[in-house]
Amino acid sequence: MAKCISCAAPLPANTNKCLYCGTYNDVDLNNRRPHAFIRKQPDHLCPHCETPLQTIDLNINGTFLIERCEYCFGLFFDPGEIDLLLESTVSNAFNTDRQHLDNINKDRYQANKKVKYIKCPICRTLMNRRVFAYRSGVVVDHCKNHGIWLDSGEMIHLMEWKKAGGQLLHERMIQAEKRTSHHKIAHDYTDAPPHYADKSLEIEFLKIVISLIRKYFAD
Repeated sequence: MAKCISCAAPLPANTNKCLYCGTYNDVDLNNRRPHAFIRKQPDHLCPHCETPLQTIDLNINGTFLIERCEYCFGLFFDPGEIDLLLESTVSNAFNTDRQHLDNINKDRYQANKKVKYIKCPICRTLMNRRVFAYRSGVVVDHCKNHGIWLDSGEMIHLMEWKKAGGQLLHERMIQAEKRTSHHKIAHDYTDAPPHYADKSLEIEFLKIVISLIRKYFAD
């Protein structure tokens, strides 16, 4: 049985939160990546603190730049960067533990957090709120043109979600939806309404009539 990294108490199955001291244990996650400060972005403002964001390099397979608020520790990702970070950070997720997924979302849920629409750090328009993926439990702020904002702690939440097999479950759901959609299209095509057949008969009848008329006048 794994032990808490803070108090060494036994860590129950299907949870990353110690029941004794409340510490979150990022089991088998290499999420504390070293990073290097690159520069400040005076025209990119934190949607909560209204201060310039920092550009930092996570050094993942070379240069990997994201933006961070030095005060609230929120993170701003270009489109597709979250998936790349999850892929490089979380490994050995071969099975889905649904109970663990439920416990992660329960432990991470912030009951007192108010729903708030925030502005994109770049274009300053209000971003849309959407769930990141199936059963991730993380609602991200999304600008369709510039990227995704994560509040402090949400990146670790996503890492725990993937480690528990959440991404595998998400991918299976997408494949199931595609199969259902394909089956529906095939079903709609083969079960065409009766009037389609009636139209076909009308066309064939008209062809016969036209053929007889041509033959009559030809003679």
